[in-house]
Amino acid sequence: MKTVYDFQVKMPNGKAKSLKEYEGRPLIIVNTASKCGFTPQFKGLQTLYDTYKEQGLEILGFPCSQFNNQEFAQIEKTTEFCQVNYGVNFPIFAKVDVNGPFSDPLFKFLKEQKTGLLSPRIKWNFTKFLVNRNGQVIKRYAPTVDPSSIEADLEKLFS
Repeated sequence: MKTVYDFQVKMPNGKAKSLKEYEGRPLIIVNTASKCGFTPQFKGLQTLYDTYKEQGLEILGFPCSQFNNQEFAQIEKTTEFCQVNYGVNFPIFAKVDVNGPFSDPLFKFLKEQKTGLLSPRIKWNFTKFLVNRNGQVIKRYAPTVDPSSIEADLEKLFS
């Protein structure tokens, strides 16, 4: 059975990184944007990361400009913005497409595993996917779901 650990993603410097490095750890995978009304969710995601990283949680952020071009053109500006404004120290990867013909393979997989309410398409920035320690996608959260609302589901993965 295929899992998220079977994928490679690109780091901000363009180098490939295998998600096998996160094997055995619960993940929150999220498409992000620096200039979006939901951008303050970075703070909530960072709070979850700070609270649960010692228990193995990893949060993987993937900048995306597909929704009203709400991401910086240069990835360096994105990572700096996240660190300076929200104290983000979880991994931020290279910019990706999450829909359409150039959709990143990881996001194609995530959408196949957990479709949205009416469609598999990701409708906006800050769609969040919760992945268990076995690399299986167990839940998808709409952009409007505050990261603190994920905490109860996340705690189940640690018990």
